[in-house]
Amino acid sequence: MIDAPLIEIRNATIYRGDTRVFDNLSLSIGQREPAAILGPNGSGKTTLLKLINRELYPVHRQDTWVRILGRESWNVWELRAQIGIVSHDLQIRYNDSTTGLEVVLSGFLSSIGIHGSLANRITREQAGQALAVMAELGVESYANTPLRKMSTGQQRRCLLSRALVHDPHTLILDEPTAGLDLAASFDYVRRIRKLANAGKNIVLVTHLLNEIPPDIDRIILLRKGKIVADGAKQAVLTEENLRKTYDTDINIANVDGYYLAYPPKN
Repeated sequence: MIDAPLIEIRNATIYRGDTRVFDNLSLSIGQREPAAILGPNGSGKTTLLKLINRELYPVHRQDTWVRILGRESWNVWELRAQIGIVSHDLQIRYNDSTTGLEVVLSGFLSSIGIHGSLANRITREQAGQALAVMAELGVESYANTPLRKMSTGQQRRCLLSRALVHDPHTLILDEPTAGLDLAASFDYVRRIRKLANAGKNIVLVTHLLNEIPPDIDRIILLRKGKIVADGAKQAVLTEENLRKTYDTDINIANVDGYYLAYPPKN
């Protein structure tokens, strides 16, 4: 497991319902390889995330597999201890009366909240650990606050705390700044960079260039279930590659390691 890739997909054909999203997809990301998966809506980003999260499986065929840390089969609780995931899809599944602390504690159980008998399974040590992580992310004062009374940014930091309670070595973030204003977006990206600098491996799933921190160098461009380009940021984030990916003319600029997209004059 130490030398195995974080994610290894081989010749995978994946459906969501009756829709074939990927056909013979092959992709590998290393355990200590920060990466961003970039593409427009409908490119397959969410399906890929569900594949990694074991919510979807490829069509069973010879010489086809999806391996996480070298294994095709995982206990969900064991996997969550290795990889923390934050997504909008996860966020909207919570009841708006769920408190910040309940959100974070549910990470120990891989559940949505800790209502009913689930609350009895939380130990004092886990509660203390949850509050400590919330303090690190600046949301400890929202421990008893229901989600409906938080801003989107505060909710997102509670979800990030949930992903961190197991101290996983990898965080997979799905469009982390969606719905955030500029101040909250900048704050969130700063926190992601701080986690990366502390040794967390970050895999970012997004359609926005400007939320990719300079610490991430590998870029994977997706369009309609196909990999358009894959490699180092400077080589992949070209105007030609982005035009192929988004089917429109795009100008790009590099400002202090952040790549920004803007429309051409004509």
